[in-house]
Amino acid sequence: MADLRVTLGNLVLQNPILTASGTFGYGEEYQDFVNLNRVGGLITKSITLKPRAGNFPYRVVETVGGMLNSIGLANVGVESFIEEKLPFLQQLRCAVIVNIAGSSIEEYEIVLSLLEETEGIDAYEINLSCPNVKEGGLTFGKDPRQIVKITTALRKRTTKPLIVKLTPNVSDMGELAKAAEDGGADIISAINTIVGMAVNVVQRRPVLGNVTGGLSGPAIKPIALARIWEISQKVKIPIIGIGGIFTCNDVLEFLVVGASAVQIGTANFIDPTISEKLVDELAAYCEQNQIARIRDLIGTLKVD
Repeated sequence: MADLRVTLGNLVLQNPILTASGTFGYGEEYQDFVNLNRVGGLITKSITLKPRAGNFPYRVVETVGGMLNSIGLANVGVESFIEEKLPFLQQLRCAVIVNIAGSSIEEYEIVLSLLEETEGIDAYEINLSCPNVKEGGLTFGKDPRQIVKITTALRKRTTKPLIVKLTPNVSDMGELAKAAEDGGADIISAINTIVGMAVNVVQRRPVLGNVTGGLSGPAIKPIALARIWEISQKVKIPIIGIGGIFTCNDVLEFLVVGASAVQIGTANFIDPTISEKLVDELAAYCEQNQIARIRDLIGTLKVD
């Protein structure tokens, strides 16, 4: 039997398959489709200080090779999450990772501090695709100085692994990843969605209520792979790869270019059983190819 375990700093996963934030609800919604105890870990949708209703519809539109979404971080807020959603997650044997979002560093700190008072959370993923209202609305994740600042602040409030999720809508993701590492991040996750747009030519109006949204799905996989490779050249901490992963071969590509684990996102909407299937397919691949440990594939890309 192949060993599918992977280690990301102090976070040990039973396999490299994680569910991506924003595509898997709070986990409980998928329990009839997936044995959650068989995946490496579950990442919740973004949790904010106060409840959020999200953006005006339409919020999701299918595109060629992908999907645009403009959900607007809709969630129940941290207090309701702790009271209503966390008890289910505390029963799971897979890793439980809570994604945190906010509009100021103080909001991130408050949310993390409240979560620190609970049990059953193995790590935090910090969503830096949010506008910093105290800095003129500039997105946290586009400014290396802000990344260092927020990561440093959150590092002081927890000993649990900190995963910093980076946006690809910049010229140099390696610089951003290095800033997160310098601030005390344990792990990088990338990529978040790419800004995109869809237009109704009859009405001559944008399809999404928020005009633009985040593009995900197979269309962005080549970009994601290139970004993971770019980041792996700049940091020493582990990387979680995200972007258009639908098949076992997709997972393997991300591992080979330098990711230690992956997140399954858009594929969950097409096949809600996909994450568990990929665990089985990875095990079968290793058996067929006489690979004793899946982690031996990580970062083995040959470029000469």
